[in-house]
Amino acid sequence: MLDKYTRVYTTRILTPVARALTKARISPDAVTIVGTIGVTAGALAFYPRGEFLVGTLVITAFVFADNIDGIMARLSGRKSTWGAFLDSVLDRVGDAAIFGALALWFAGDGDNLRMTALLIACLALGAVVSYARARAESLGYTASGGIAERADRLVAVLVTTGLVGLFGLPVVVLEVVLWLLMSASAWTVFQRIREVRRQAIQA
Repeated sequence: MLDKYTRVYTTRILTPVARALTKARISPDAVTIVGTIGVTAGALAFYPRGEFLVGTLVITAFVFADNIDGIMARLSGRKSTWGAFLDSVLDRVGDAAIFGALALWFAGDGDNLRMTALLIACLALGAVVSYARARAESLGYTASGGIAERADRLVAVLVTTGLVGLFGLPVVVLEVVLWLLMSASAWTVFQRIREVRRQAIQA
């Protein structure tokens, strides 16, 4: 959902950067890898210590690499299934680092097992959302769309976590968002299963 509306604007902003990197002969794969390392390092270095604002700023800066590598591939005329595969796999690594690092905080000094459980549930359901699409496509079906795609999940958790860190908002604000995110992810899984079943019956 959000991905459709934000990608146009981020593409306009990031295209000059992507063009400069392409001219410098930097590989889109290298950008993908550096972006994932940055997201993972930012999440694990700051979130488990409760430094939500700094962690979110670092993560957000590297998340843009997820858009830049795709723009670079288009500018260079590269159509590689390898690049798409690498990007998809490393996306899962970044997601795990973000939700896992937050779970570490609440399992430790944050002292909130309910939040820990919610974060783990969001992480697991987010992985299932992605797996459902990948598995469907491997069988010749389509299972895209839904109300909780990756961009939606990232924006929800990063914006809320950053605001909690910036303004010292109560943790319940993040908890409410996580409940909504968990529900939306579960519904998206259901939507994709239903869509594949419909296609299978009609085949």
